Amino acid sequence: MNKQMIKDSLILFAITLIAGLLLGGVYELTKNPIAYAKKVKEDNAFQEVFEGAAFTALDEDVAGAEIMANVLADAGYPKQTIDAAYLASNASGEQLGYVFVVTSNEAYGGSLQIAMGVQMDGTLNGISFLTLEETTGLGMEAKKPSFYTQFSGKKVEQFVYTKSGASESYEIDALSGATITTNAVTNAVNAGLKAAQYLGVGSETTEENGGVTR
Repeated sequence: MNKQMIKDSLILFAITLIAGLLLGGVYELTKNPIAYAKKVKEDNAFQEVFEGAAFTALDEDVAGAEIMANVLADAGYPKQTIDAAYLASNASGEQLGYVFVVTSNEAYGGSLQIAMGVQMDGTLNGISFLTLEETTGLGMEAKKPSFYTQFSGKKVEQFVYTKSGASESYEIDALSGATITTNAVTNAVNAGLKAAQYLGVGSETTEENGGVTR
């Protein structure tokens, strides 16, 4: 190895080291604001689906990823995950229902994530999108109230979508030209409903679940 090659190697090493340090510094500067922005977005979404409630994260033994994965797989939703589950309560501590953060990996853009609120009797309050990266004018139409409010205020075992006009409470009008997105959203909601049913929603008795208050 001649002197020029050694010199070039040292220069390349120095550039790589400096770039790494700069990237590390940028990450440290931005990770807290990013985490804060994510929390604010989630808090707003939770209030949209359970207005005025306080939220307590469920213990891992109640809403553990492995347990819920098995529940969803058995129900026919292996491509959906329950990312987080919260107990919703009023100011008096009365249990109102649950909020679930659900990801569906069937979206046209790869995946989408929603927050959804389910009352103790099984009524779905509504859904709010946390992430949605679909095609403008097609799948992104899911963010319009005309689509997502179709799920609100309904007490059903599960939803199905139709292209011929919804006539039953469990039916959702599919987005025109965006069946894949419609399917992903519907399955995400159904996965959340299955998680709620697993936790006892809709039954006469519901156990209290401890956790960390949000």
